[in-house]
Amino acid sequence: MDTDLKAFLQRAEALMARLEPLLPAPRTPIDWASSLAARWHREAQGGYLQPLKVSLDIRPDDLIGIDRQRELLSSNTRQFVSGLPANHVLLWGARGTGKSSLIRALLAEHAAAGLRLIEIERDHLADLPRVVDALLGLPYHFVVFCDDLSFEAGEGDYRVLKSVLDGSLERAPENVLLYATSNRRHLVPERQSDNEHWQMVDGELHPNEAVEDKIALSDRFGLWLSFYPFSQDHYLDVVRHWVAALAEKAGLNWSWDESVEKEAIRWATSRGNRNGRCAYQFARQWVGKRLL
Repeated sequence: MDTDLKAFLQRAEALMARLEPLLPAPRTPIDWASSLAARWHREAQGGYLQPLKVSLDIRPDDLIGIDRQRELLSSNTRQFVSGLPANHVLLWGARGTGKSSLIRALLAEHAAAGLRLIEIERDHLADLPRVVDALLGLPYHFVVFCDDLSFEAGEGDYRVLKSVLDGSLERAPENVLLYATSNRRHLVPERQSDNEHWQMVDGELHPNEAVEDKIALSDRFGLWLSFYPFSQDHYLDVVRHWVAALAEKAGLNWSWDESVEKEAIRWATSRGNRNGRCAYQFARQWVGKRLL
C-alpha cells in the first residue's frame, strides 16, 4: 500500500510540475495608496493590472500654448475626483502636440485627491469590462487611458469596440472614466466617398450610413478636445520653456539669443515637424550638449 501511495504521489508531483507553468502566477493586490498608475496586461486566462512607477515631473503648466484644452480637461477631472458628473474624453489632433502628456500630467495635479491612472492598449480594450470590474468599489477615482486609439482602412474591429465601449461605459461605476488620444477626430479613416449620398430630409442635411457608423464610435466620448499643429512662434515658446526648465534643474547658466533660436528652427526643419515633442527633444539635446 505504501508503495502504491508513493507511486501515486510521484505521479501527482510530475503532473503538477507540468501544469504549473500553464497556470497564472499569483497576483498581489495593488496598494493604490502608494501606486499612482498601473497597466493592464492580457494573458491566456484573462488579465491583470501591473503597478507602474511614474514620475510627477511634468505638470499641466509645463504644456505651453494649449491653455483652453488644458483648462477643459483639468476642469472635467476636478469634477470627476470631486464625485460630480464628468465626461469621457477624446483628445484628437496633430502628433506631438501634448495630448498624452496632458493626461499624464493630471496625476501631478490630482493624485492627492485620489486620482489614479490605468493604461490599456487599443488591442486590449475588449477587456474593458474586466478592468472596470477590478476597480469597482475602490475608494479612488480611475482614469482608464488608451493612447493612439485609431483604426486603419479595412479594419472592422472598431464596430466590435463600439459595442464594448457601449456596454462598459454605460455601466461604468462613478469612479471610472475613459480618456483616449487619437490623431483622428472620428478614430477611423474618412474617405471622400463617405461624403457622397448625403440626403436632404425636410431641409436638414443627413449623412449616409457609412458616416454615421464611423461617427458613432467617437460619440461615446462626451468631451472632444482638438489639438492643432504648432506655429513657429508657438514652437519657440515651448523650446524656451523646456530649455529654461532643464537648465535650471542642472544648474546651467544660459540666455536665449538668436543663435539658440536658429538652432531650434534648424532642428525642427531637419525632422520635418514642429511640435511640443520636437521642442522637448531639442531642449534635451541643447542642454545636454552644453553640460558635456
